[in-house]
Amino acid sequence: MAEIKAADINKLRQQTGAGMMDCKKALSESEGDFDKAIDYLRKKGQKVSALRADREAKEGAVIAIANDAMTTGVIINLSSETDFVAKNDDFISFAKQAAQLALDNNVSSLDELLALPMGGVTVADKVAEMVGKIGEKIELRKFEKLEAVTVVPYIHSNYKLGVLVSFNQPKTDAIVSAGKDIAMQVAAMNPVAVDKESVTQNTIDRELDIAREKAKADGKPENMIDKIAAGALTKFFNESTLVNQEFVKDNKKKVSDVLREIDKDLKVISFHRVTLGK
Repeated sequence: MAEIKAADINKLRQQTGAGMMDCKKALSESEGDFDKAIDYLRKKGQKVSALRADREAKEGAVIAIANDAMTTGVIINLSSETDFVAKNDDFISFAKQAAQLALDNNVSSLDELLALPMGGVTVADKVAEMVGKIGEKIELRKFEKLEAVTVVPYIHSNYKLGVLVSFNQPKTDAIVSAGKDIAMQVAAMNPVAVDKESVTQNTIDRELDIAREKAKADGKPENMIDKIAAGALTKFFNESTLVNQEFVKDNKKKVSDVLREIDKDLKVISFHRVTLGK
């Protein structure tokens, strides 16, 4: 049996919003595994905060940009230990320079970015110089890239979160405008996939398992369990896949409706969402 510390219980409570004793039991039953503990709480019918992952975010800056043609976009996360450093103009300026360097050189990985020349040394050396100058841990810890017919970037909440969304049609003012709104949707609602066809089988199996266990815990008849689980999965698709979500700027529409209003064939191809600490 894993030792359950008060700090772990408090951490789970902050992540999920569940009660202290519920968190303690969840961790005990899950032998200290946080992901399993969260699933345990859900199976028992506990309401778990959808934003729990963001609450653990480290400090730093997330930069999302695209080229002028809006056919390629990148996101980088430059992390720091304190908010004081993250808000420093020089820190944010360096993060923007690193993102632009990645875009200009068409790099495809974090390692490639760190190896690029910058001011007579490498990007990695520049990061090391900042560590020595500022006196706290700083690192380029995340890099994402999207290439498509159109890629729209969005930076949310004072450099705390960045999004790229790609579309299947060339950029127009209408697509770029809608793209910003849909990127804001991704930032706010954190969908698991573009549509239900894009959801992994592991995620589907997990949601069905959680729904079945919850239905059993609620005392539902055995012959109704699978039907209840199927209904819960449909609800999950509607709430957790981008095009099926209610549009945050007008809840009378779905995101798919917003796309159709521009062009019946306009589709979101993919998206990346990077938040501090992830």
